[in-house]
Amino acid sequence: MRTLKESPRNMSAKEDFVPNFSLLDPQIEFAIAEDIGDGDHSALSCLSPASRGKAKLLMKESGIIAGIALAKYIFQKIDPSVNFKADAKDGQWITAGSVVFTVEGNTIKLLQSERLVLNYMQRLSGVATKTHHMAQRIAHTSCRLLDTRKTTPGLRVLEKWAVRLGGGHNHRMGLYDMVMLKDNHIDFAGGIGPAVAQVRQYLKEQQKELAIEVETRNIQEVHEALAAEVDRIMLDNFDIATTKESVALIGGRCEVESSGVITEQTLISFVECGVDYISVGALTNHIKELDMSLKAH
Repeated sequence: MRTLKESPRNMSAKEDFVPNFSLLDPQIEFAIAEDIGDGDHSALSCLSPASRGKAKLLMKESGIIAGIALAKYIFQKIDPSVNFKADAKDGQWITAGSVVFTVEGNTIKLLQSERLVLNYMQRLSGVATKTHHMAQRIAHTSCRLLDTRKTTPGLRVLEKWAVRLGGGHNHRMGLYDMVMLKDNHIDFAGGIGPAVAQVRQYLKEQQKELAIEVETRNIQEVHEALAAEVDRIMLDNFDIATTKESVALIGGRCEVESSGVITEQTLISFVECGVDYISVGALTNHIKELDMSLKAH
């Protein structure tokens, strides 16, 4: 049985991971074209094409900032002549009223970049801040807070980066970097035992080394997953009592993850059951964006 806690996907953000933004160029270019259309007539009608200006990003509420590096990339993509000075670091707690960065460049290009930068940074900072609040509640334990695949289409890499910036950890990035047998896989395959057996045969034929996690819905399925000797068992929508019973039954033979019914209010209760991981979809799909604005300076 492999230990998943040391795998790259379970690493937290504090290791200075930054996505390769160039891989997002098609998405960024689409967003720019979507916004500008046949021209930014507001800016073109009242500003000289050669004019230069300076602006600052101002925090309107406190939280974990996420997306400074992305903002720099977008500003420089739209205007290669831009000068960008960061006054904070991604993953840092920033108080309301603070300046995050200043940027100087072609005025029209700055205005064309403004909304795209804010849209990304407000959302990513909201993800990072929510993650921070939940991660801090279990910081005194060895349990790790995980995200899920419940991300905004096209923004997965960025939102999972934001989770790491908030002190959380990434579950699998997609369908390709871990085998996770959920209820539908199990039902279609005829049960946990047959499903895991077919997975192992497939991995052998494809010469792939992927960890196997199985989602369970009741104690009987926990028994079946243990018999299949999987790497991790997910307890999906288990209550506190059944979670405790399952952890005792598993007895350290594989890793245990709780998911499905966990909120900030119930988080500690599930951690105290002895699980290794808590996965929370709300880290990326139920967040409040952090308020900030770009102001002429």
